[in-house]
Amino acid sequence: MDSQDFTASILVDQTPEEVFKAINNVSGWWSGEIDGDTNKLGGVFTYKYQDIHRSKQKITEFIPGKRVVWHVIDSYLSFVKDKEEWNGTDIVFEISKKDGKTEVLFTHVGLLPSIACYAECAPAWKFLITDSLRKLIMTGNGSPFEKE
Repeated sequence: MDSQDFTASILVDQTPEEVFKAINNVSGWWSGEIDGDTNKLGGVFTYKYQDIHRSKQKITEFIPGKRVVWHVIDSYLSFVKDKEEWNGTDIVFEISKKDGKTEVLFTHVGLLPSIACYAECAPAWKFLITDSLRKLIMTGNGSPFEKE
C-alpha cells in the first residue's frame, strides 16, 4: 500500500469476530442505500447516496476476524471532473489484536491527496470509520449520515 493512501484506525474492546461482523453490516454504518451481498467472498454490492455518489464493490478478500477487501469495479462521483475516480481502487479493513484491544486499520488504496475527491472523501471516510463504524461495533448502532 502506498503510504499516501487514506487510512484511519480505531481501537475497541470487542473481539475481532464482533468487529468483522460489524464491518460487513455495511448499511449499519455507511450512509446511503446499500443493495447486494456485503457478507461473503465474491459478493457484489452497490452504494448510492443521492445523485452525488454511486459505486459498485466486489468483495475480493473475506477472512473472518482478520481482513475484508472491497474492490471498486464501478463508480460515479458527481462533484469531481473524473467521475470514475474510484474505479479500480480497493477499500481494505485489517483487523488485529493490539494491547488487549481489537484494532481496525482502514485503508482506501488509491484515495490519494493528489486526486480531486480526496478533500471531500477523506473527511467522510474518517467520520464513517472513527465515529459511525466505531459506534456500531461498540453499541450495535452506527451513526451514518441521515438517509434522505
